Amino acid sequence: MHPSEVLFQGEAIPVQLPVCDHYAGSEKLMRKSLALQQALGPVFDITFDCEDGAAVGLEREHATLCAQLINSAENAHNRVGARIHDPAHPGWREDVDILVRTAGARLAYVVVPKVTDVVEVARVTDHVNQVARASGIARHIPIHVLIETHSALEQVFDIASLVQVECLRFGLMDFVSAHHGAIPGDAMRSPEQFEHPLIRRAMLEISAACHRHGKVPSHNVSTDVQNPQRSGDDAYRARAEFGYLRKWSIHPGQIEPIVSAFRPGDSEIGAASQILLAAHENNWAPIRHDGQLHDRASYRYYWSLLQRAHATGTKLPSPVTELFFD
Repeated sequence: MHPSEVLFQGEAIPVQLPVCDHYAGSEKLMRKSLALQQALGPVFDITFDCEDGAAVGLEREHATLCAQLINSAENAHNRVGARIHDPAHPGWREDVDILVRTAGARLAYVVVPKVTDVVEVARVTDHVNQVARASGIARHIPIHVLIETHSALEQVFDIASLVQVECLRFGLMDFVSAHHGAIPGDAMRSPEQFEHPLIRRAMLEISAACHRHGKVPSHNVSTDVQNPQRSGDDAYRARAEFGYLRKWSIHPGQIEPIVSAFRPGDSEIGAASQILLAAHENNWAPIRHDGQLHDRASYRYYWSLLQRAHATGTKLPSPVTELFFD
């Protein structure tokens, strides 16, 4: 039996996503991102930005362009989503109408920014589903939610519990701004973002809510585009200290450092492979490996590790690939 069948019986299988989410707003950057994704493979997602990427007064044209590119041959892996305007903006419904009607069959997800409560997320999700049904699209398009307000953080567990939500993203800069100077501006950057108590609390609440409901917590942007490795360092800390499994990118140079930060080490992959192959051979009953007892609790951990390795484009041992990923 496959690990996803035997290790999560009676519970929802945790969502697995590429570890990097790259934002692109202009047509030039969107096409460049698609070309890079074709070259590197689906080790990162692309989010077309209909919010900040759209010029005022040209929101409809920008959403149409995004939908056309998602439907194009340039979208080789069907791993392109879109951020719409926030639920308080008069244009969010039109964003959804254009994106879902034109490209709903291939749209990877819809990102909803600046939500204030779970009701807003449910309302946007309902509209996405209504447009999809009217367009003959049978699938439920995943919803990603930006947590960047006090009220959204207060309801983060309720938001994460919504079935169609698969990812919560921390909007650090807006969250800091919402404190009106009570949090210093340095907390928008590293290392202070990992050290200020209010930021740490927010990051931990988002991560805990996601893991409670099997969703993916996504770390915020790193604004130091002159030093791409900073984004990788931030990704490593977010993963190691706060349990994040994904991070934003706002510059092509940040993609590889972020992917590398989430990639498990060779020794981890080797041990996980040996343990899961032995478990599979033993019909997932407990085994002993290097003097240590392993059962389904540790199998779930090592299976998640191998999934993350696969998502980062890491070459896995042939038996693992043939049994679990082909």
